[in-house]
Amino acid sequence: MTISLGSDNHAGIHPEVLAAIAEVNVGRAPAYGDDPWTARLEEVLRGHLGETARAFPVLTGTGANVLGLSAAVPRWGAVVCARTAHVMGDEGGAPEKFAGLKLLPVDAPDGRLTPELVAPLLEGRDDVHRAEPAVVSITQATELGTLYTPEQVAELAAQAHEHGLLLHVDGARIANAAAALDLPLRALTTDVGVDLLSLGGTKNGALAAEAVVVLDASTARGAQVAEGVRRLRMSGMQLASKSRFVAAQLLALFDGDLWLRNARAANAAAARLRAGIDERVAAGLLPGVVPAYATDVNGVFVELPERVAAALRPGFVFYDWPGEPGVVRLMCGFDATEDDVDGFLEALTVAARDA
Repeated sequence: MTISLGSDNHAGIHPEVLAAIAEVNVGRAPAYGDDPWTARLEEVLRGHLGETARAFPVLTGTGANVLGLSAAVPRWGAVVCARTAHVMGDEGGAPEKFAGLKLLPVDAPDGRLTPELVAPLLEGRDDVHRAEPAVVSITQATELGTLYTPEQVAELAAQAHEHGLLLHVDGARIANAAAALDLPLRALTTDVGVDLLSLGGTKNGALAAEAVVVLDASTARGAQVAEGVRRLRMSGMQLASKSRFVAAQLLALFDGDLWLRNARAANAAAARLRAGIDERVAAGLLPGVVPAYATDVNGVFVELPERVAAALRPGFVFYDWPGEPGVVRLMCGFDATEDDVDGFLEALTVAARDA
């Protein structure tokens, strides 16, 4: 049996989420979000993110990012992001193709933007020859598995607001970040000045459920962005007709602690994997194997000799990391078991010895 460490998207649906879908599959209900489950979801997410939040369930993470940014960025505007951000490198050009957004990528060695990295792009913003930055977008946790602390997010928010920009968080794995930092969701978003959130559910046990959340719809600008999301959700192909089934998934995660339990499980599996690799490297059992980046959440990056990687591929799924020869990503989902991790570590040890 092949064990997948390729993506947390490779996991199935959590049984509690699947049960929630079945539970709402009774009788008829209004379509397009006018159902009681979608209304309940907004209440639940306000409990996590603050009373001024407006939540709009959508189907995919790419859809959440493109829809939210479309509503926040004027036609002449641009989005500042890390070059490694998912919105930049892993969404098939959707921001450009479907929303006409100009992305301004910044080289961020560990995946994290800083005010110093963003500052050069904020110079000369009134130049009609350049797309004007309107949003800074960060990924929490980053594509490299690193985390922003609340203080780092607050610094970026303060800089963005000083220059009239909004701060967006791609939170496909924000549950993993909150679990790792042992903080509530609002401590990573609302409380530190985030304006717009793509709230992830699919990577954390759902089938197809995300949400665009405008964190302070009580302000004039926040209300404008929220109205933009509401209007664009249909034309952006993210308004499900049978939306109760999307809301039910997010309710299963967030109307309780399933989101946190799943994130902790995925993080713990990755921590076990990283600790096992580090211990074997220190003991000289993995010649040529070099850990890369910090393992802050549920992803482990490691450089493998080509022969070692080739020996592992028949039994394990993992992905080569673009632009970094020899580096692979090992991603743990909520369903990763200790046997999965220990089996990989044993196979890695044998492959490194034989190579």
